[in-house]
Amino acid sequence: MRREILNAIALGSAVIAVILAANLYFTSLPNEEVEFRSADEITDKSIYKKAPEISGISGYINTDKPLTLADLKDKVVLVDFWTYTCINCIRTIPYLNAWYEKYSDDGLVILGIHTPEFEFEKEYENVKAAVERYGIKYPVLQDNDYITWNAYANRYWPHKYLIDHEGYIRYDHIGEGAYEETENVIKELLRERAEALGLTLTFDEDIEPEAEDVNFNLIFTPELYLGYKFNTAIGNGNMLVQDQVSEFSLPEECPVNKVCLEGSWRWNDENIELVSDEGKIVLRYSAKAVNIVASGNSQLTISLDNKPIDEEDYGDDVSDGTVTINEQRLYNLVKSRDYGKHMIEIDVEGKGFRLYTFTFG
Repeated sequence: MRREILNAIALGSAVIAVILAANLYFTSLPNEEVEFRSADEITDKSIYKKAPEISGISGYINTDKPLTLADLKDKVVLVDFWTYTCINCIRTIPYLNAWYEKYSDDGLVILGIHTPEFEFEKEYENVKAAVERYGIKYPVLQDNDYITWNAYANRYWPHKYLIDHEGYIRYDHIGEGAYEETENVIKELLRERAEALGLTLTFDEDIEPEAEDVNFNLIFTPELYLGYKFNTAIGNGNMLVQDQVSEFSLPEECPVNKVCLEGSWRWNDENIELVSDEGKIVLRYSAKAVNIVASGNSQLTISLDNKPIDEEDYGDDVSDGTVTINEQRLYNLVKSRDYGKHMIEIDVEGKGFRLYTFTFG
């Protein structure tokens, strides 16, 4: 997610996906690449960076004790930076779960470092609920103050780092994709570990992830933010004032890839907030799936292409053409069969509805 990556995510995934398995290690420094080599080819590991320690953690989920790299000596560790409203992060979870099931008995540890984008993502109960919702099996650590994020000089969600049993970062990957490549590196590092420690491997190759397939080449609408601390995507043409309420009327035609509003809305730092009892949101987009990050206690009625949404286009959070907003999280509104150009209209009932972002799949 992030947001300097969002336009880069599809490109980054596509470029990395064509690299031969286990070929390259991407450092956390921009534009610097180090060739991945097996243990037999390495004469000096100083070409690799030692992994910074996991620190500044405020909460732990799926573990009954604090975890540090020092505690995980002689393990292969996958560090995954994520945040629970990031659709790109969510789509990688099935792969992480599958790797955890396949390889944890052979020395792999996965640490989901949850570094929040929005303030509400700092709340322990919100993160715990997301871990349960998405069926995450590996430990999740809350990095609310960005201490570990900054130690890794990270800028992206999701971002995976693979650390060998001696504590060196041997590989990393930004964004979605390159799953086969990443898994090959996991297996290579576990083989190195087994040889060094005199152990026998027992890979379970029968576990496969149940994951959503996304074609980024067919998504032409970027992630759209509504708060003023981001590059806001409101398309009405109103002169917006930070932290103030504005009255919005729908234009005759809403610009493509811009969010048009109707009603009274307050422009907040992270979101746009409905202050009237009712409001409307219109967006012309090009994708297959539509998600929003939202909060409040509101009811949304969804229309697609000038008619009530068909059941075959229902997103996971739609029931009888409506969505109930009662948690601070990502909601899936549309899941069409094919990619294409569409117009979504959202009628909102309930003062206090907050819209943070639109994301697409």
